[in-house]
Amino acid sequence: MTKELDLQNALAALDQYGYDKKHSTDLEQARNKQQMAKYIDSLDYSLRRLELLQEVVNDAVRNKKESLAQQEHIQTYKTKIINLSREWNMSYQDVIDLMARVENNK
Repeated sequence: MTKELDLQNALAALDQYGYDKKHSTDLEQARNKQQMAKYIDSLDYSLRRLELLQEVVNDAVRNKKESLAQQEHIQTYKTKIINLSREWNMSYQDVIDLMARVENNK
């Protein structure tokens, strides 16, 4: 009986923890604009600190976009090399070596 009661208490605590996490004002849990706005309002920042936060967020967004664009370019380049290796019936590494030799001879 005690084990069953302990199990019920543990499950109830986990349920409560999940509810609290879902309804907290923690930025980590924010998934939409309303939740994020609620979190920012809870910070009670001055205008100067909000502007600084805005600047930092804008920088983070710009850096993330640049990183994603770079990853996309790399993937496109890799795909082109794979297609060339198939077209020329060469290995991926052989195509890269050939491209390096051509680049060095320029």
